[in-house]
Amino acid sequence: MIMTKLNVNRLEEQIVPDDRRVISRFFGVGDESRYQSLIHRVLNLTQNETADLLNQVLTDFDQRHRDIAATFADHYERVKHLVPRNHLLSEHRRLLIGAYFTMEYAIESAALFNPSIVRSPSQDGIPSDSTRYIMSLRATGEGHVSSIVFRRVVIDRENQLQLEPVSDYTHRLKVVSDRHYDKHLFWLKLREMGAYNDQSEIVMQLLNDGFTLHDLNNAIEQARQIINVADHFDETTEQMLWLARSNYQLEVPADVDPSAIVIFPSSDNEIRGIEDVRLVEFTDDDGSVRYYGTYTAFNGIRILPQLIESVDFRTVRVHTLNGRYVQNKGLALFPRRIDGEYVMVARIDGENLYLCRSDNIHFWNDAELIQDPKHPWEYVQIGNCGSPLETEAGWLMLTHGVGPMRRYCIGATLLDREDPSIVKGQLQEPLLVPEETERDGYVPNVVYTCGAVIHCDTLIMPYAVSDWATRFATVDVPELLDHLMG
Repeated sequence: MIMTKLNVNRLEEQIVPDDRRVISRFFGVGDESRYQSLIHRVLNLTQNETADLLNQVLTDFDQRHRDIAATFADHYERVKHLVPRNHLLSEHRRLLIGAYFTMEYAIESAALFNPSIVRSPSQDGIPSDSTRYIMSLRATGEGHVSSIVFRRVVIDRENQLQLEPVSDYTHRLKVVSDRHYDKHLFWLKLREMGAYNDQSEIVMQLLNDGFTLHDLNNAIEQARQIINVADHFDETTEQMLWLARSNYQLEVPADVDPSAIVIFPSSDNEIRGIEDVRLVEFTDDDGSVRYYGTYTAFNGIRILPQLIESVDFRTVRVHTLNGRYVQNKGLALFPRRIDGEYVMVARIDGENLYLCRSDNIHFWNDAELIQDPKHPWEYVQIGNCGSPLETEAGWLMLTHGVGPMRRYCIGATLLDREDPSIVKGQLQEPLLVPEETERDGYVPNVVYTCGAVIHCDTLIMPYAVSDWATRFATVDVPELLDHLMG
């Protein structure tokens, strides 16, 4: 049977980067001696000069940020140990010192791309025949540092899209300092890392079933006295602290719109960027719903897959993932358990697609190959384009393939609903290929997505164009399934 060409409808709506969207971040001016020199210069200002200069800075920047004075205060706290002890500083002088250690960062000055999309937990204030979705996007600014931002879109039963207004300011989420850790899970991760030994066991014995980073630091100091400076103790405790700092919690203030949220690198793992979140609305066996997002953390040398978890996008937990198959980029979680197990599709070798299974979402040690490059447009490598979507015919998995001239195209594969290791069908030709107007950008000749949704029997697919901006396309799902099963 000869199939007719699939009809892919590109929409007019698009999301483009805006270099006016900025966050404030700490400005490291050099080594400690330069920090001290700068502080000394501020200390030499008179009280009037200090007040006048601070007022001018607040006038220039207060309208661009939600609470810039609070940021100055936070940044002063990071350098206050360098202030001579004989100086009693006024609030104005403390804030001014903080201002000198603050800079603006245009989060999306280079690009706003690689979207994923899920149904929003909030459906208030929209027509009854419409659904609100929340999208994550990768925002890239100076130095190719990537962060995660969000947009909301409402789609009606005719599949008409309406992008909701974007907040006038951005809000960088802060790490919650008193996050509680589960002792058993922490122990499992230490063991998986190969960091559990006699020394770390002593530290763990000093902790309650739930503990904070402060508790961990205290337990380390108590253990230091017990162990009495044993060899490699500092190495052991640094691994424990690294694990704690890499598993953190973020809180979204109640009055902050989702479009204002910025998840900027917070741990050593991701200091050079947070890349390509693949969101999924996950329904557990008891009917409870939570949102997960796998993403790639980059520290400038290596990449590390991590996991975001949230119930309502108000509290966001970030977890390290562990196991022999937590490798490379592009892990995508299925939206429910299958046969009691979590299931994930991943490109663990950089070239082929694998299906991973686990009884614990944090640990992945079981994988099998399910798809390798078969067609010329994907000969270089293949990967997933987000979490598989459940249909009566099976799991619809969008893929990307890399072909000649490093051109990225989007394809589709159908996996068996009961046993997703079985491939039931694959498009021989790409679903989406970069058109002439989509070939130029930050990275040329690329169309790419980190997730789509099915709405009223239509695949709604936001996609990146040449790693620069985000557009939308729609495909009739029954027609697409016919092609996959034909």
